[in-house]
Amino acid sequence: MSHPAARVLGMLELLQSHHRLTGAELARRLSVDERTVRRYAATLAELGIPVAAERGRHGGYRLRPGYKLPPLMLTDDEAVAVLLGLLAAERLGLGTEEPATATALAKIRRVLPSALGDRLDAVQEHLGFTLRRSTAEARPATGTLLALGAAARHRRRVRLDYRSWSGAPSRRQLDPYGLVFHAGRWYVTGHDHLRGEVRTFRLDRVGEVETGTETFVVPDGFDPVAQVTRSLAGVPYAHHVEVLLETDLATARRRVPPSVAELTESADGVLLRTRAENLDGMAQLLAGLGWPFTVLSPDALRAAVTEHARRLAGWAGRTPG
Repeated sequence: MSHPAARVLGMLELLQSHHRLTGAELARRLSVDERTVRRYAATLAELGIPVAAERGRHGGYRLRPGYKLPPLMLTDDEAVAVLLGLLAAERLGLGTEEPATATALAKIRRVLPSALGDRLDAVQEHLGFTLRRSTAEARPATGTLLALGAAARHRRRVRLDYRSWSGAPSRRQLDPYGLVFHAGRWYVTGHDHLRGEVRTFRLDRVGEVETGTETFVVPDGFDPVAQVTRSLAGVPYAHHVEVLLETDLATARRRVPPSVAELTESADGVLLRTRAENLDGMAQLLAGLGWPFTVLSPDALRAAVTEHARRLAGWAGRTPG
C-alpha cells in the first residue's frame, strides 16, 4: 500500500470494517503519521464520504450514517460470501420484491475481477438447492417487512390490513413478537388483539402497516420459530396423530423437523404429536425413521402401518425376471 491513493482507500476499508478507530490506530495500520491520517480523512470527506472526526482523549474516526451508501470495498472472500448469500436469497425466495436480489447480484457481479467472476459463474451454474423456491406471489413488500421488523425491535403495536386465505379482509391490531421465514414464506407472529391470542400471519397477505405508540412486552421464553411451526402444524387435518418413538429427543429432532410434528421428551422415549390428512404417508414416515415406535392414536394408523409393511414385504420378495 505504497501509493497515497491506496492508503486513502485502505483507510475507507478500515472504517467500514470497524465502528470507530483512533488516529493512532489508523496511523499504525496504514504506516503513516496522524497528520497524514487527518489529511486522508479530509480527502474522503471531499469525495462525499461522510467521515466524522471526534476530538478529545477518546476521539477517533468513524463513518457517519449518510444519505447515500459509501463505496463498498470487499475482499475476494467477502465478495464470494455476499454473492452466495444473494444467490441463495434469490433461489429460495428469501428476498422481498423479486427484482431486488437479481439487480443486486448483477451490480456486484459487474465490478468483480474477471477471474473471480468466472469462477463464481461456474459455481452458480452448477449449484442446486434442495429447499423449494417460493413463488413471486408469496414475497412480501419490502416496506411491510421493514415496518414489522422495526415494530418488533422497538416493541410497538401495529395496525395492519390483512387478507385471509379466502380473501376476506380484516383490520388487525398486532403486537409483533418476531418474524420467521419458513418453507418459502415470510410470517409474523404475535398477540392479535382482535382474537385476544397469539396468532401467525403471512406477510404476503398483509396490506398497509401503521406503527402506533402503544408498547408491549414479549412473554418470557417466547420462541417465534417454534410458534410459527407449531401453528402451521396445527392446521386442521383429518387425523390427530400421537406416536411414542423409542429414541432420545436430540436424535428425534435431527430427523423430524418442527414443521412436521411436535416432539416432547417422556420417560419412555419421545412423544410425537402431529396432524395428518393421509395416514399412508404417516406410516411411510414412521417406517423411514428406523426406530421402534408405538402408535397411541388413531387406531387407523396401526392398520396403515400394517398395510405398508405388507407392501414392503411383497416388494422385498420380488425376484428379477
